[in-house]
Amino acid sequence: MVKSKGLVICILIVAMDVAAGILGIGAEAAQNKGVKHLRMGILDCRYRLWMFKCKDPRREAFKLALGAAVLLSLAHLLTNLLGGWVRVWCRGDFRRAYSNAKLSLACLVFTWMILAVGLSMLVVGISSKKKSRASYGFRQHHFLAAGGILCFVHGLFSVAYYVAATAATDEDNK
Repeated sequence: MVKSKGLVICILIVAMDVAAGILGIGAEAAQNKGVKHLRMGILDCRYRLWMFKCKDPRREAFKLALGAAVLLSLAHLLTNLLGGWVRVWCRGDFRRAYSNAKLSLACLVFTWMILAVGLSMLVVGISSKKKSRASYGFRQHHFLAAGGILCFVHGLFSVAYYVAATAATDEDNK
């Protein structure tokens, strides 16, 4: 019963992170549908590096990116609440801790770092997409796609954290 509960929780966490990743990449694809190329005249044929791109903000890209950010946050919250807190507080406890406790602590730190970077990229992508005026520039930043990819990585480390934390809790109970 306990193993099937853990399997369901892991599948739920992975499903939420995969859905967030797909939404993030889908938001980037929806935004790229609005890219228009501006011709600069005769020089355009020879020097394509100087061609401007104009992006109109797309409402569907904004909605998809917002959904990805919410799902990533919910998956992280669910992971931390259901994974429990592994007790490795002081240096002496860390040296005597089981390897599962050390692994869960490392995965917890990585999930927080990935959440911070991935959520920041999604928020930057959302804030650049919600502007009412078109933005022009030489470079095209792919914040939404990178944030979506980090959602997949977050899913891997979240499941590793959940499994290691439950194993460490079982070791402490024995």
